[in-house]
Amino acid sequence: MIFTKYLTIMLLVCGGLFTHAFATESLSTAQLFSRGAEFSNVKISPTGEYISAITKHNGKDKLLILNAKTKQIHHAIFFPSNAQVGDYAWVNNDRIVLQKEYLKGWSDVPLYYGELMAVNADGSRATYLFGFNSGEQQTGSHLKKNTPIRATAFILDPLPDDDRYMLVNAIPWNESNSLNYELSQTVYRVNLYKGFRRKVTTSPIGYSRFLTDHDGEVRFVAGEDENNITKVFYRQDREWLNTDQLKLNLDDFYPISFAENKNSIYAAARVKGETLGIYEINLETGEKTQIIKDDKSDPSNYWINQTTKKLYAVEFENGYPSYAFVDPENSHSKLLKLLLASLPGHQVRIVSETRHSEKLIVVAFNDRNPGDYYIFDTKALTLQHLASAKKWLDPARMSEVKPISFTSRDGKIISGYLTLPYGKEATNLPLVVNPHGGPHGIRDEWGFNTQNQMLANQGMAVLQVNFRGSGGFGQNFEQAGFQKWGSEVQYDIIDATHYVIDQGYVDKNRICISGGSFGGYSALQSAILEPDLFKCAIGFAGIYNLELMFNEGDIANSASGTSYLKNVLGQNSEVLRAMSPSENVDKLKANLLLVHGGDDERAPIEQLESLEKALKARNYPYEKLVMDDEGHGFYNDDNRAQYYEKMLLFLKKNLNIKS
Repeated sequence: MIFTKYLTIMLLVCGGLFTHAFATESLSTAQLFSRGAEFSNVKISPTGEYISAITKHNGKDKLLILNAKTKQIHHAIFFPSNAQVGDYAWVNNDRIVLQKEYLKGWSDVPLYYGELMAVNADGSRATYLFGFNSGEQQTGSHLKKNTPIRATAFILDPLPDDDRYMLVNAIPWNESNSLNYELSQTVYRVNLYKGFRRKVTTSPIGYSRFLTDHDGEVRFVAGEDENNITKVFYRQDREWLNTDQLKLNLDDFYPISFAENKNSIYAAARVKGETLGIYEINLETGEKTQIIKDDKSDPSNYWINQTTKKLYAVEFENGYPSYAFVDPENSHSKLLKLLLASLPGHQVRIVSETRHSEKLIVVAFNDRNPGDYYIFDTKALTLQHLASAKKWLDPARMSEVKPISFTSRDGKIISGYLTLPYGKEATNLPLVVNPHGGPHGIRDEWGFNTQNQMLANQGMAVLQVNFRGSGGFGQNFEQAGFQKWGSEVQYDIIDATHYVIDQGYVDKNRICISGGSFGGYSALQSAILEPDLFKCAIGFAGIYNLELMFNEGDIANSASGTSYLKNVLGQNSEVLRAMSPSENVDKLKANLLLVHGGDDERAPIEQLESLEKALKARNYPYEKLVMDDEGHGFYNDDNRAQYYEKMLLFLKKNLNIKS
């Protein structure tokens, strides 16, 4: 295989020349690691004539279109004022449909109101396709645009064999002009040049996720009812039928793709709470065959041939990532195996391809490399480097992420990851425990973690734990964490900490814990349960009062959200108070840093205020950082850098690390 590398691209945008090269010598460690990716969402047009990518310029995301042969800029797509480019898709050989996002002064997180715009690769024939603002009179013309609609649109299927239409699923707004996922969604067939639309079908259930077949027909929809029960329907003669009629006797049944013929599908499902398996199912007879299953972990990704819309590989994360191939002789299976062999030590994903798969856009990453983009010629078998996501971070100087597993105090096998600082002996290291958010349906995976690499860069080991309740290890494992947030879940985190101490990796007298969302809750709750183990705790966008979740925040705003809380937390007030950090600050010994976004809807600022009130009542000291314009996590690079600066100072002081 031939390997070549292209030089840094110089870009001409809006009449001004700018380069993505920048001086890193003047940036602090926090600034280097807080920078967002230089390029993202790299794609290739259906004929391979163009390569496109999102990049940031003057604080806003813009879409670059390059000539695939010369790698020279062909066109740049951007919006004026406070709007920017969101997600996008090639819908035919020359045309792109993209989301229009807004940057508002009160929020650093881009806001998407459901507007879809279309434009040709050369910038011609720009059209407002779908959204609340269509139907206006064009300036200097009596021609009317398509009619406005109070809904948020997402591209369902670009219909690659149809040059004039695509399928869009629209999520309706409620009376307050907010998205309401509980309402039935509608699929429209939309003209790519005029925006005229025709209704195809409406889902029989909320939180809808549609699946189209080889011909672009909407055939399946999955969703959740008000009790958070997943239901799946298939479409026959324009009517939605419940898949219960197929009598499959499978739980968590979810269609992934169609198989060789339009009456067979590949679907994920499980039996008796075990890990998810992949089944081939005949829709006419109900006959099912299990073709792939890992006994320890659920699939983490499904990879579908964009030409045939057929599943060809399943990705698992049991320690290190691995692939299982649905059909080892499938052309994409063979190509992926070839790419894995050509880029040793990396996980490889095909993220975009031409209509007949002559050219592929590939991203390769690992625990030390945040990602490199390549273009792969499947005929000539040449692999060319296009761009690095974060070229200012040298993979050779990043830190190893080591899978670990141990047995908890009650006999469960718990897994996780330990990041070990580059260039340091892996013994008696200062440690930061970093529990993940969620907690349910979420898990930690092997790969590049920017924050953890920053901490390791400063000499700290970092521990991540897939405690009971985490997703990805079967339903039984996930449900073992229900109503155990403040007890067994935390014991798994604490047991993991003792495990790495016993293995000699960590200095038991230099340990802190830091997490975001549920991880912020765990940082405080673990420090309450074992106060002598942690020198300090950092709560980022944390939940600190469990009873408050039923009254404040976006989860409690819907019937399904309230049902979820009742299921995973229970309704025993005494137990909820016993598991709430704000009710148990008298047990704390750790030094505290509390960080929050003022615009957080998931863990609203009232959560922080409840903890502050309890701390002040006991005159317990703490440090605080609140960003009024951030939400549930810091989107803005500068805000993230400010947090990282404060985080590093706080950790170094408490872990006795000399700068």
